[in-house]
Amino acid sequence: MTTQFRDVASARRFEQGFTDADGETRTVFADYEAKGNVRLILHVEADPRLRRGGAAGRFMQALAEYARTEGLKLVPLCSYAAAWSRRHREYDDVLA
Repeated sequence: MTTQFRDVASARRFEQGFTDADGETRTVFADYEAKGNVRLILHVEADPRLRRGGAAGRFMQALAEYARTEGLKLVPLCSYAAAWSRRHREYDDVLA
């Protein structure tokens, strides 16, 4: 199960929940800095119990789709976010 992607603007964090192998909901998040309609992605982290299951990649896809819908541009400063962006050129339009 996956929970709704959300922007927790007061914490400058995007987050989404995913169900781990034990049926517990765990979080993937990205801390960001906002500069107008640009979001600098500073750090992406998945709960350790979600790692190697694809949750971080699904989160990044949800983030890119959210940015596209909201008219935001992303600057992936985090090494994971930058590598994901290089592998998914179909989202180049959301990169600043």
